[in-house]
Amino acid sequence: MSKTKALLKNLGPGLLFASMAIGTSHLVLSTKAGAQYGWLMVIPIILANVLKYPFFEFGVRYTSITNKTLIEGYLNRGKGYLLFYTAITLVTTFTILAALYTVTAGLFINLFKIDAIAISSIALGLFVLISGLLIIGKYKFLEISLKFVVSILFIALIITTALVVFQGQVETVADFRPTPIFNEVGILFLIGLMGWMPTTVEASSWVSLWSIEKWKNQEKPSLKQSLQEFNLGYILTGILALFFMTIGWFTLYGTNTVLSGNAVNFADQVVQLFTTHIGAWAYLFIAVSAFATMFSTCMTAHDAVTRVSLDIIGLLRHNKPSINTKVNFAIGVVVLAVINFIVIAAFGANMGNLVALATFVSFVVAPIIGYMNLKNVMSNDIPLEHRPNKKLRVLTYLGIVFLSCFSLYYFYVVIF
Repeated sequence: MSKTKALLKNLGPGLLFASMAIGTSHLVLSTKAGAQYGWLMVIPIILANVLKYPFFEFGVRYTSITNKTLIEGYLNRGKGYLLFYTAITLVTTFTILAALYTVTAGLFINLFKIDAIAISSIALGLFVLISGLLIIGKYKFLEISLKFVVSILFIALIITTALVVFQGQVETVADFRPTPIFNEVGILFLIGLMGWMPTTVEASSWVSLWSIEKWKNQEKPSLKQSLQEFNLGYILTGILALFFMTIGWFTLYGTNTVLSGNAVNFADQVVQLFTTHIGAWAYLFIAVSAFATMFSTCMTAHDAVTRVSLDIIGLLRHNKPSINTKVNFAIGVVVLAVINFIVIAAFGANMGNLVALATFVSFVVAPIIGYMNLKNVMSNDIPLEHRPNKKLRVLTYLGIVFLSCFSLYYFYVVIF
């Protein structure tokens, strides 16, 4: 089998990672970065992707060698590690899915002009649809459908970016003044952008869970092949972030446009500006791309949080992830859907506060999760020849220092 055919056969976990990562962090934050600060945002986007790479790579490395999930590795390091990760997952369970579904429902209403239906009703419809797809189609359907969605999205973004660049940068208004980066607002935005780029560090365990699931239905690839597949998805994630940043830069930077702080309104605002810049004919094309971005993120996040929750419950109760059966997975998907719909219905008006809590937790724990992942791959679970090389370890320590500084500063700003 040729290298290309082998790579295509192994496509799955890395592609799901890309699909999950290109949600709010790309559609909103990357676009906003280019719109407010211009081409300079290339630097923090690339920096975040490079310095966080080891933490996500370790999830693939550990699982490929041990046939265990990264979460099982936490338990092997000590029950305190697992309990710490459990606490983070609880916050995620009650915030991230509700936020993602709310944004996606709001996008659907704004983009396709159906204001007569409440956002909670659209969110309920999305919960039912996605839950049904995950339960009936299982991992195989998720992988196949996202191969199609991500491919279409990538092509759509290439075309959109090319059209935007071809049209040229929007004309700068006479009284335009560049937004300062190194003030409190700018630094906080950088923290948000780099903290969620390409996604939160605790999602590193999601890739290992998807890998375990994929290998149930095919011959397990080698470590080299697994890393090649993940690297493809990771690089794709970074490229898409730069596409969104370029689009924001060319269509909004220099216009003094006041951007909404609400993710749903901001996305609609960006789509409207695309059509002004490119032409009204592009509206449906861009609207579908934006919605597909968030829909695929909802699917992957819902699947991942379900698997993580079942893994944790099994490890806490039986010291092994033995409860992730078809029936339990279906129950988990439905329970998460019900819980998060209740959160939307009860706290919809204060969703921003819930997301702020999740953001705060993610920032503060990111370097700790990074260190936990390093402990896993440097443990006796991994033979010496398969542990990270010196360059990757150095990059890991740089990433931990980088994330620690950002987390401490964010903690300082929020508390004081």
